[in-house]
Amino acid sequence: MATQFDADNAENLEDMEKQFAVKAVMQAETYWGLLEKIPGSRLKLTKHDDEIFEQFLTDFPEFKEPKNVAIISEAEMKSVTGKARWRAFCDKFQDIEDYNFGTLLRSSASDYYTQEGTIFAVRIQFYAIEIARNRYGLNDWAKQ
Repeated sequence: MATQFDADNAENLEDMEKQFAVKAVMQAETYWGLLEKIPGSRLKLTKHDDEIFEQFLTDFPEFKEPKNVAIISEAEMKSVTGKARWRAFCDKFQDIEDYNFGTLLRSSASDYYTQEGTIFAVRIQFYAIEIARNRYGLNDWAKQ
């Protein structure tokens, strides 16, 4: 009989964390490689892009303004209020594969992935923010 995984009481296994980090870095490199070849405004990240974008703007109306999605505050995102808002948003996308898998998110759309300018987020947060940035043309500079 299978047992339920309890993340709150799980051991922190260093090798597992390293594997997650490697996968997150590979995903970031792949995404950046795409942005260098295709203008973000022409890029589709998932077959659910429209649904993710619409729900993102419904749940986070402040991001209807492109300048607000250009720079993401990690402190705001991970505050008590921010976590609650993001959790409610993320839970709506449980049907998307690896929606809650850890990934890297650039805090600024006008910068590369850097140690100081990268946030650890879950994949659906990455999708929501990067889909918005792409639709607003904020990532098109990377192709040049």
